[in-house]
Order: sequence, then C-alpha cells, then structure tokens
Amino acid sequence: MSASLDNAASAARRTAPADAARALERELAGRGRKRWLTRGVALLVVLAAALGGRAYYEHRKPPPLPRFITQKVAARDIVEEVQSTGKVKPLKEVQVGAQVSGRVVQVAADFNSTVKKGDLLAEIDPRVFGAQVSQTRAQIDAAKAQVKRAEATLAVDELLLTRLNRLAKDNLTTQAEVDQSAGNRDVAKADVAAAEAQLAELAAQLSSAATTLQYTRILAPIDGIVITRSIDPGQTVAASFAAPVLFVIAPDLRQMQVLADIDEADVGKVKDGMIARVVVDAFPGETFSGKVTQIRYSPNEVQGVVTYSAVIDVSNPELKLRPGMTATVTIETKRVTGAASVPNSALRFRPVKPDQGPPGSASATPAVFGTELKAGEARLYVPTPGAPDEPLEKAIGAGITDGRFTAVTRGVAIGDDVITEQRDAKRPDKFLGLF
Repeated sequence: MSASLDNAASAARRTAPADAARALERELAGRGRKRWLTRGVALLVVLAAALGGRAYYEHRKPPPLPRFITQKVAARDIVEEVQSTGKVKPLKEVQVGAQVSGRVVQVAADFNSTVKKGDLLAEIDPRVFGAQVSQTRAQIDAAKAQVKRAEATLAVDELLLTRLNRLAKDNLTTQAEVDQSAGNRDVAKADVAAAEAQLAELAAQLSSAATTLQYTRILAPIDGIVITRSIDPGQTVAASFAAPVLFVIAPDLRQMQVLADIDEADVGKVKDGMIARVVVDAFPGETFSGKVTQIRYSPNEVQGVVTYSAVIDVSNPELKLRPGMTATVTIETKRVTGAASVPNSALRFRPVKPDQGPPGSASATPAVFGTELKAGEARLYVPTPGAPDEPLEKAIGAGITDGRFTAVTRGVAIGDDVITEQRDAKRPDKFLGLF
C-alpha cells in the first residue's frame, strides 16, 4: 500500500513541471496576441487620423495661386520730369583784380561787405608808382625848357636870315651866306619840332604813370556784396602775366541761378521757359521755384559722360540760397491728367514657358515677339479671354512716363488687366518674366 502511494507521488512530481510549462506557454501566447492586437489597433488609429487630416487639409487648403500677377489699367495724372544736380551761383558776379604788382598795404572790404561803386576795396603800395610820376613831371619841365630854347634859337636864325636877305638886295653880302643862314633857320625849326615831340612823349608817359598810380587803389566797379576776398594786408600781388582775382562782387543775391548738368538723353525734353523746382540740403523739405532760361550748346564731358548746362533762375528773397550750394533740380517737361496708365513693370514683362528656367539661365530661350513695334509703341501682355493662364501679346501706344507708370494712348482701356509678373510653377513664391 505504501509502495503504491510512493509510486503515485513520484508520478505526480514528474508530471507537475510539464503541466506548469504548458500553462506558462499558454499564458505567454495569450499575452503576445494581446500585444500585437494592441499595436494593430494603435496603427489603425494613427492611419485613420492621418487620412482624416489629409482629407481635412485637402478640403480646407486654398485654391492654387494664379500663374500670372495682373494689375488693372487705371486713370492717373502722369508728370514727366527731368532731374539733375548743379551749383548755386549769383545771377551776375564781377571779378575784381589788380592791374599792377606790389605789396598790399590796406584791405578796406571783407567778406559779406556791402559796397557802392567807387568804394575803396584795397590799396597797393603807391610809393614806387608815385616816384615814377614825379620823375616824369621833372622830365616834362626839362622838355618844356628845351622847347623854349629851340624856339629862341629859331627866332635868332629867322632874324639873321631876314637881315641877310635885305643886304643881299643891295649886294652887301654873298648868296652863300644867305643860304647858310636859311639852313640854320631850318635846323632850328626841326629842333623846335623835336623838342615839342619830346614834350608830348613825356606828357603821355606822365598820363600813363598817373593812371598806373591810380591802379594802386582797387575800387568797386559796381554796387553789391563781396562774396570772395583772396588777399590780406602785407601780401604781394604779382600781375605780370594775368590780373589776379582779389575780390568777387555779386550785385544782388536775391536773384540766383543754378547751373544744372542735364544728361544728353534728357536734353531734348528740356526747353526754355519750363518751370523747375530747386531743393538744397541746407533746407530739407523747402522748395525754391525756378525757371529755365537757357540750355547751353557747349557740351561737358566727364569720364565719357556728356551733359549740357541748363541755366535756371531762382528767386531768393530771404537770402537762404548761398553761392556754391549743391542743388537738386527737377524740371517738369510734360503733364497729362486722368490718362489711362500701366505700370512700367508690365512693359518690362516677358512670359517664360513652364519648361524653361529663369531668365538668363541656360534653359531659358529669348521670347519670340509676334508684333513689330513702331515708333511710339510698347509691348505688354494681357490674360487671354477664357484662358487666363495664357498670355496675349499686345502693342500699345506709349506716352509719357514718370518712372513708375506710363500713359497709354491706345491698345488697352481703363479697367483692363495687364500682366506684371509670372509665378514659378515649382516655387510659387518666386517670380519670372522680368528681363
């Protein structure tokens, strides 16, 4: 009996581990199925959310951007202007120089001094020139004495000739003596003429010396304001070859002028009498009114750039404008009011095919134009009716431009759309077609 129990206990011990292993396997298999089921459910949830989000995005995303950017033709006031720069100068200025050389002993006028005609501006040391005047006067006195001596000699010779002629009638003298006396008389006459000529020459020298002495006093030739002074007391002035400029006087600074350099491409637009606006840096925001009075034919060439000087008279009642200021001049050449106008970007636009690269790249080819332009025409593109993504080329009549817009005389009307830019098919934020 006990043996049977032992055998049964042994068998139970042998079967228990096998049962435990099978139970553990069943439990692990159950857990694995649950884990894969959980992962599958999670994956389905994520996939469903992605599909739902994509559907929502497709439903809510904005429509595709148009291929071309357009702008409507509008009525605008177009003003054609020519802009340039120049220097402010007095309407008239007189340069005062020195006609004699010497040391400056006095300067009577300074910058901004108001002077009248004949006022003393400066004086050069007059002593040397005064000595020349005194010397010439002494020579004149000596020449006058020489004239009197020659006249006295002539009077004696004429008296002697008269006596010899009387004696010759009575045969009391020879003809040779008479001829000798006549010759002496003629020589005396020549001496008188020479002495008088010498006197006249010295008188001329005296006048020249006196005039030179007057030149040591530099006087104002006109009424005005001294705008330049280039000498100081003690300075030596040399006027050997050319008269040095010592003062510059402007008669009236209430009237100024600007010499503006007009580019050769714009000079044909500018005419005498046109109104100009003048602006200087010293008074920002303030505009001075001017008028074109002359377009000079003489060219100015600087580094290959050719310009022509336009003279603009400017009123300066408050004396704000000063000589030498740099002025910006704007000249109104033409104006139209309420004209149909297109942006200049529309005139520059050239369409690019979708398979082409950007302008200038190796894959981009030049645009082929179907319309030959005539004088006064320009080319632009408009959307094709019924096919807005297809550009339609048009030739229009182009009028004046202000740099941003161009007046149109024919070809398009107010309210029409014109193409100004083209989007890149691959990069909608990038634009093509501006050559």
